[in-house]
Amino acid sequence: MMSAIGIPIIGAVAILVVGKISSNARAAVVLLTAGALVWVVAGLLLNLQASQLEVVQIAEIVPGITIALRAEPLGLIFAALASVLWVINSVYSIGYVRANNESNQTRFFVFFSLAIAATMGVAFSANLFTLFLFYELLTLSTYPLVAHKGDESSVRGARVYLGVLLVTSIGFFLPAIIWTYALTGTGDFVTGGILQGHIDGPVVGLLLGLFVFGVGKAAVMPVHRWLPAAMVAPTPVSALLHAVAVVKAGVFAITKIVLYIFGGDFLGAEASIKWLPYVAAFTIIAASIVALHQQNLKRMLAYSTVAQLSYIVMAIGMINPLANIGAMLHIVTHAFGKITLFFAAGAIYTVSKKTELNQLRGIGRRMPWTMLAFSIGALSMIGVPPTAGFVSKWYILAGAIQTDHYAVIATLVVSTVLNALYYLPVIYLAWFGLERSGQENFGQGQAAPTIEHAEAPGLMLIALMATAALTLLLFFFHQPVVQLIERLAHGV
Repeated sequence: MMSAIGIPIIGAVAILVVGKISSNARAAVVLLTAGALVWVVAGLLLNLQASQLEVVQIAEIVPGITIALRAEPLGLIFAALASVLWVINSVYSIGYVRANNESNQTRFFVFFSLAIAATMGVAFSANLFTLFLFYELLTLSTYPLVAHKGDESSVRGARVYLGVLLVTSIGFFLPAIIWTYALTGTGDFVTGGILQGHIDGPVVGLLLGLFVFGVGKAAVMPVHRWLPAAMVAPTPVSALLHAVAVVKAGVFAITKIVLYIFGGDFLGAEASIKWLPYVAAFTIIAASIVALHQQNLKRMLAYSTVAQLSYIVMAIGMINPLANIGAMLHIVTHAFGKITLFFAAGAIYTVSKKTELNQLRGIGRRMPWTMLAFSIGALSMIGVPPTAGFVSKWYILAGAIQTDHYAVIATLVVSTVLNALYYLPVIYLAWFGLERSGQENFGQGQAAPTIEHAEAPGLMLIALMATAALTLLLFFFHQPVVQLIERLAHGV
């Protein structure tokens, strides 16, 4: 576990050193570091199959407050997801920064690597203090990435990003952690939770609210503004924010807190927490409606992410085994689908500099592979088989039906329709729309020029096709993830 955090940090130092020598050497270090992390996380998965890994204590701050790591199924799912996507995102990023002649490329990859190190710390946190520490480090390490372009718009967006996340974490998350330590004398993540017998009644709902809104990275309304504000960042950073690390760290933290601090049995018996699925449902519908009215492609994808994250929060709030599986599966399925969409958006921008939806008419004939990947990612967001998004939504729906949670069922139906309303027109325009730019400059009787294929550079294309393929494969081969999730119920 220490290696999982240490490798990206060592990689960041190496990137800083070799970046001054050669861009090719820097790219090699980036890929080697990402590959080494996958190797380490895979080894942890194999060890978990043999026996549960013990807690590794790094330091004791004061008696009872420690920085400690522990590998368990939920954390390993998140770590494996982030490490695999880091490899793919690294391939894409190398192609993107070169094709767009981005400035400060070495700095970009250094902070990207540090963000992954913080993500590994979040994944393997053994207690609330460690989780909070790495959660904040993730915020700080991604701030320079959001502000990477350095223009006024980027700096303003980065300030909103940093401000919202710091205010929510210090104003709500930290007090919730202090309250938990005061009640129980510990913040350790324990299967079944630690709060039962220490708190009951309406204050349970209040404490849960502090955690949910304090973990601003989960983007539950009204603490979601940072996410669309961060869309000023380069596309690989948007992919990091939406799929690899940041937002997934948010919903992962909430899931871990619900399961290991509160405990499913304890929360299931508490009426004061019944508000959570409804707040998440409101976020899903409201964000989907906002996405429906966006004309900028990345902003549409940003509000789609706000909605999709709350599927996870809504599911975990139902306190149902099937819904729990759906919530954790959706962390994975959304990651593959959404990173594909952002990769495609970045490819379109690189080739054509188009960013608005009404500019995408006929782009599928210019960039067929890119739009094929985009179409797969979009269908996964809607939940259409045979894409991965269908599987996770099916488990959430099954949990809602099992518990007769009609509000969740209605939310799933309405949001699916809304998802289709803002994704399907984009797909239609891209494949069947007539390119206006090709027709406007030609008079009556004159033929517009033939639309030529113009795909993004090879590295970018390889990456986006890889995530699109994984989005399809996960529909058929999701059982290993489900089996790992089921081990959570047995404390293994």
